[in-house]
Amino acid sequence: MVSFAYSQNNKKVDSIIKVASNEIYNNPDNAIKIGSEIVKNNEENIEYRIKGYKLISDAYSSKRDYEKSLEFLIKASELLGQTNDKLLKINIINKTGIQYHQLKVYDKAMQYLDQAEQLIVEYPIKDSIHVELGKNYMIRGLIYKEKLSCMIAIDYIDKGIAEFRKGDKFEVASKLSIAIYNKGNCYLLLNNNKLALESFKESVRMAKLVNAKSLEAFALKGSAKVYTLEGNNIEAIKALNEALNLASEVNDLILNQEIYKGLAENYLAVNELNQFKINQLKFIEVQKLIKDRERISVSESLGVKEAESKANRSELSNKFYYLLFVLFLFLILIILFFYVIIKKKKKEIEAIKRKISNLQNKKMKEA
Repeated sequence: MVSFAYSQNNKKVDSIIKVASNEIYNNPDNAIKIGSEIVKNNEENIEYRIKGYKLISDAYSSKRDYEKSLEFLIKASELLGQTNDKLLKINIINKTGIQYHQLKVYDKAMQYLDQAEQLIVEYPIKDSIHVELGKNYMIRGLIYKEKLSCMIAIDYIDKGIAEFRKGDKFEVASKLSIAIYNKGNCYLLLNNNKLALESFKESVRMAKLVNAKSLEAFALKGSAKVYTLEGNNIEAIKALNEALNLASEVNDLILNQEIYKGLAENYLAVNELNQFKINQLKFIEVQKLIKDRERISVSESLGVKEAESKANRSELSNKFYYLLFVLFLFLILIILFFYVIIKKKKKEIEAIKRKISNLQNKKMKEA
């Protein structure tokens, strides 16, 4: 009876986490609240505490508060040693790679992505790791976009999309929306407006499946960029106003900044100067808020780098002293070896001398 009640309670918590995960891009504050309740009410269940912290971290990432997101991700990571759930470990390590990508610490991000990929390869139930592998490929693509080229990035994003499509349609819809949106941005950089617009429209469709308003707004903003480039300013304004309506419920500063900038540019192009001034002022206001927040994120990123540098220096120092100790020990052994050899030779010489002396004494007596 107790076992059944425990099982039922687990199913309830799993269901709550699933629902809250779908709210990350629509109502992140509620997701944070739910994650906090899960952590609070599951003191004895390490796996649920990890999942609760991960949910909070994801919600803060959605709000672009990467400092807070990292804070709760670290709390989740600190508990990993207490669980045997390999899939959960993959999930957290993958998330850590994503977090470092968001902080633009790309070398560290790749280290965690490589670690997660190795665990994914070793995981026996292959049908369970499509989503994690999809995220791994997608983030690699975004890093390659920054560090290498969009052509390489698209190849990895496509691999991620292919893995996502193997999962449940509604569970992966938000991830597909993000991946396809970023693919659209790559097509924009490659001056392929047709494929970019197709990608943004597909991203909108995926976002609507799970009512992910911020993702839908981003995709609409992407479509507006294509319309602007093609001189279709009225259509761009329409898409941007729709995006702004959706974004008002999410309060994503980066998204708002880009929407206001786009509206100002397009209103200026159609000579609606009053609307241009209104949106230009809002753009400047949001831009200032973003710069204030970026100082915190940059400080956090530098802190990560400094901590990593200190750890490397400490490791090198430890290696140096260890090597010095080994060399010292080796030198002692060599000295002891030669000491023993010399002492042995001295004994042999003394024995020979005694033998010669005895022989000489014997001959003298015989004479």
